[in-house]
Amino acid sequence: MSNAEIEAVRELLRERPRPVGLAERRERLDALGTRYALPSDVRIERVDANGVPAEWTVTPGADPSRVILFLHGGGYISGSIDSHRHVIAEAGRQAQARTLALGYRLAPEHPFPAALEDALAGYRFLLSSGLSPARIALAGESAGGGLAIATLVSLRDTGMPLPRCVWCSSPWVDLEMSGSTMVTKAAADPLIQKPYLTELAAAYLGGADPRMPLVSPIHGDLHGLPPMLIQAGSAETLLSDAIKLAAAAGEADVSVTLEIWPEMIHAWHLFYQQLAAGRQALATVGAFIRAEPSGGDSADQSKRVTGLSGSRSN
Repeated sequence: MSNAEIEAVRELLRERPRPVGLAERRERLDALGTRYALPSDVRIERVDANGVPAEWTVTPGADPSRVILFLHGGGYISGSIDSHRHVIAEAGRQAQARTLALGYRLAPEHPFPAALEDALAGYRFLLSSGLSPARIALAGESAGGGLAIATLVSLRDTGMPLPRCVWCSSPWVDLEMSGSTMVTKAAADPLIQKPYLTELAAAYLGGADPRMPLVSPIHGDLHGLPPMLIQAGSAETLLSDAIKLAAAAGEADVSVTLEIWPEMIHAWHLFYQQLAAGRQALATVGAFIRAEPSGGDSADQSKRVTGLSGSRSN
């Protein structure tokens, strides 16, 4: 990773500041994603996943029995299948898996628990299609990362079989925004600031308690959840969220790998086509999803916390 690459991404974001209107915000995030071409060997297919709009992506070499179920970012009020198509397709390539991205309902039109209901419906769609839970990886970016953990907690509490593993990219898991990096990383983060998150949280919660485990999973019981890969950048205000999630999971005897990528910003995977660290992070995701369990359930697996040097390549 060269400094010039992340600086080019920062310049791109400066040229496209976040607008005030909700419709314009949604258009901006979609445009950030769709500016990157989808490789010609990616096959896509729209599908109805138990009433939730969804999309399959398949790359050459994908094992049809292995699937990544993906929940996009966007603060629960924006983001879409379109905005993250290129990212999840590449994650699927690296994992040698098919991917199913969900177009879950967004706030403020559809506050909590609509997104969670849709995530659960999407997972049940995969099970009803004959897929083994042991061949499913759940994944989410930003708000989607928090939603992924909430989905796992809900599945566990209702006695549903859990997916084999979960990948969280820059997860938002504390809707009170209490982490220290909300302040210490504010100057470094070009995307996410506390006042903005406060606005998003209010839209999503619709008056619900921000400490509820199904909206802020760091306050929940995480025992029995599958192995986690958590990736965060050192230059994002949500860094504390990733650290708190790793700590809560580790304390609950969950196998967890936390990767903190130097100089990376929130959701840097979105820019992988121009950012080597994005490609390297997705390669790590692929290896994590492809890896066979080392034996036993998640409580028997080792817990790891990893800090990455800027020179690492995968």
